[in-house]
Amino acid sequence: MSAIRAIVAAWQAAALLLVLATVANAAGPSVTLRHSLWDANQRPLYQTCANAFQAANPDIRIRIQQVGWDDYWPALATGFVSGTAPDVFTNHLTRFTEYVQNGVMLDLAPLVKRDRVAADSLYEPGLIEMWRHEGRQYGLPTDWDTIALVVNLEHLHAAGLSLAELQQLHWNPRDGGSFGRVLERLTLDDKGRRGDEPGFDRRHVRVYGYQNPSNGGMMGQAEWSHFAYSAGWRFQSRPWDGALRYDDPIFIATLDWLASLPQKGVSASRDAIGRLGADALFLSGRAAIVPFGSWMIDHYLRQARIKFAWVPLPVGPTGHRATMLNSLALSIWSGSRQPEAAWRWLRYVASPPCQALLAPQGVVFPSVRGMGQIAADAQSKRGAAQHGPGANTQVFIDAARSLTFQPPMVAHGSEVTDLMASTLDRVLAGSARASQALPEAARKVREITSAP
Repeated sequence: MSAIRAIVAAWQAAALLLVLATVANAAGPSVTLRHSLWDANQRPLYQTCANAFQAANPDIRIRIQQVGWDDYWPALATGFVSGTAPDVFTNHLTRFTEYVQNGVMLDLAPLVKRDRVAADSLYEPGLIEMWRHEGRQYGLPTDWDTIALVVNLEHLHAAGLSLAELQQLHWNPRDGGSFGRVLERLTLDDKGRRGDEPGFDRRHVRVYGYQNPSNGGMMGQAEWSHFAYSAGWRFQSRPWDGALRYDDPIFIATLDWLASLPQKGVSASRDAIGRLGADALFLSGRAAIVPFGSWMIDHYLRQARIKFAWVPLPVGPTGHRATMLNSLALSIWSGSRQPEAAWRWLRYVASPPCQALLAPQGVVFPSVRGMGQIAADAQSKRGAAQHGPGANTQVFIDAARSLTFQPPMVAHGSEVTDLMASTLDRVLAGSARASQALPEAARKVREITSAP
């Protein structure tokens, strides 16, 4: 740990020197840059970076704006059309292809080359490439996430199970494997009978063994992609290939299995949880296991009043665990009136000095190589103090070093997301069979993605 602290201290000490070097040849009138993001937990972290940046760049003022996720994207769209969008904004891969098509992001490749930013070697493997298309660079990654399972330790021990057992589970789409059997064991009806015991009443469940967060839309990041991928499925043959394989038998079998869980009483139906959501079910003790991403770590450290732990996803039929490796990035609006100043700020935020300020706070896994481990160590130390040694977030770091895959990249991503969300809602609710609904959805997806 002393070595890690020394590295952080060195990077923090270098912050002002790097920024001063960046602005050595920059002169001009004072400008105000607007930086928009959706995560309220990250706003104070970036304000810390903004304070350091402004101290070394008195000609630039950073105004950070936070808008909740549901309102964030409509606000950006309105800003793009009206000419009032923020200069710099936090970007998500679900919107990336749409923004490429609409030309609303500044190509950073000439700036990266001009300023000799060693982007490919600076960030964790695979992150910078996600924001690249046809030789153009549309963002610099700021943080990344993977998926794991969060488990209620009280329910786990009451069922006679251990954390060691959960770390060795296998899954398959035919019967769920040992993972499926554990979920049944963790399920409890209102008479105290478990899902694997005679007389279990699936209509009156007190504790669900498992709960999916949502339908997953186009990506199924936390909901189904890791299951299907570990069984041998792939979204597409290559990024931007519009023939998404939602009609693949492996994907259909995966969704069939997930749809069977509410029918067995192992998880709540979509109608039953309504707006309550998987997060509230878990925090209230109504769900024993939920798959979530590392963006939820800080949320559970602050909100949970139960003993919990993070455990890895089950091993699939391929013999591997798999997780989506996702990245957030900062992009510059192509209509910004201050592109040079915006680049100076964006480059600093995505650099080691700023990210060294973020990492010890443990809110996200920063994108610069090695910073994620610093964040995980801080998270695990805090989790052990509040929730016991089982609340160890190293599982997310380990997942990033194993079998990972990128989110699907296609044209007209928003339309594909809407189509798949409505289709998967019907499949998971049991009102449509996966074998019928998914091939039809795949056909419509190909029509959407092949349109101009």
